[in-house]
Amino acid sequence: MKIVRTKQELQDVLEPLRQQKKVITLIPTMGALHEGHLSLINFAKPRTDVTVCSIFVNPTQFNDPKDLEKYPRPIENDIALLESVACDILFLPEVSEMYPPNDTPWHIDLGQLDHIWEGEHRPGHFQGVTQIVYKLFKLVEPDQACFGQKDFQQVMVIQRMVEIKELPVQLLICPTVRSEKGLALSSRNARLSEQGKADALTLSAALRYIKEQIGTKEIPEILEEAKGLITANPNVELEYLGICETSSLEPVTNLNPNQEYVALIAAWVEKVRLIDNILLSH
Repeated sequence: MKIVRTKQELQDVLEPLRQQKKVITLIPTMGALHEGHLSLINFAKPRTDVTVCSIFVNPTQFNDPKDLEKYPRPIENDIALLESVACDILFLPEVSEMYPPNDTPWHIDLGQLDHIWEGEHRPGHFQGVTQIVYKLFKLVEPDQACFGQKDFQQVMVIQRMVEIKELPVQLLICPTVRSEKGLALSSRNARLSEQGKADALTLSAALRYIKEQIGTKEIPEILEEAKGLITANPNVELEYLGICETSSLEPVTNLNPNQEYVALIAAWVEKVRLIDNILLSH
């Protein structure tokens, strides 16, 4: 695996591959890698010639400086994990490399996606996400980019950006990887105690309940009952839970057979904010 730390080094490695018409796939990450990230690389492998993983803890997408400070950065372990799945290139830039002093200000009109669910609770978050992903897309010029379904709204936001900026990149959405008991894998899980991880299973339990009940009762009733499962655990503080249409993420109260739907949840366990979702068939 080649490790490059500057834009110039990255171009030097990628340019010959582009000239050979190699299919390049980007897997953008913030490090603290786990099986979920590795599944993205394994998903990409049979569909590409070259895998490029970036590790960059992006300061512009944190609206809480303490959250940025606490974000885990076990880089030696990350490198070992990437080598274990035969990643081809690791791009590991410093903040000054991605955000030089003369950097152009960034704003993109994401419509409602910027103001609901994650957008409402983390103002400015998606501007930061789209800013760094756009920079990475322009640098790497990938044919494809892999993202996990766990960050469902983020994927929809990036898809919107790709459309607005008319970027020639295909997004590959990879299924959420879960622990044996059902907890969605996340770098933030490292901050949970064993009890915290057990309490966090309430999130996936509530989502599974929604999926099981869809079509048997009215949506407001299903949501109320699912919220009851969360509030029954005093160690879990619910931030939001909703059922919405997959591309706009607008909340719904009735299901249309021609539409796709997703249930989204965010909650706090041991001062760690966790998100999860489940696609709903109806």
